[in-house]
Amino acid sequence: MIGVDKNNEVALVEAARLYDLSNSNFAEHLESLKAFYADPTMHAHPQDRCTCTAPSAKTITGKVAYHGDFWLRADFRRQGMAKIMAAVLRGASFAMWAPDFVCGLAARWLLHKGVLAQYGYAHHESGAMLQLLEEDISDDDLLVWLTGKELRDLVARCD
Repeated sequence: MIGVDKNNEVALVEAARLYDLSNSNFAEHLESLKAFYADPTMHAHPQDRCTCTAPSAKTITGKVAYHGDFWLRADFRRQGMAKIMAAVLRGASFAMWAPDFVCGLAARWLLHKGVLAQYGYAHHESGAMLQLLEEDISDDDLLVWLTGKELRDLVARCD
């Protein structure tokens, strides 16, 4: 999703993708690097790694909506936009895909500042280590997720 301001300038970007993990699970998907590259054998650096030890990642299967990066321009921050856009993305994911799970990777500071709660994630676990050499990414992230039922309940809420 891309949001623009009154001058048609980009003000926010939010990414989501649907994975069919009916014969796999999210831990395997992360560790294969397919969550980051369409073809890891072609595009990943030989030293790129993702290790997922979060126990629940192995139970995240079926139709999985991965909610990835989110960027909000500085002049729109601290106005409630992130919470609104997270809700819009959840609604769009539900309407387009009705996934069995919604999940993502999140920096720990998002939990400590209460941002993950604003985004509507009901669960989080430690155990997602990502290293992408050429992108200069080296993260120790949280796995965050909702079940399909929790997503439906959030979308159905009227507040």
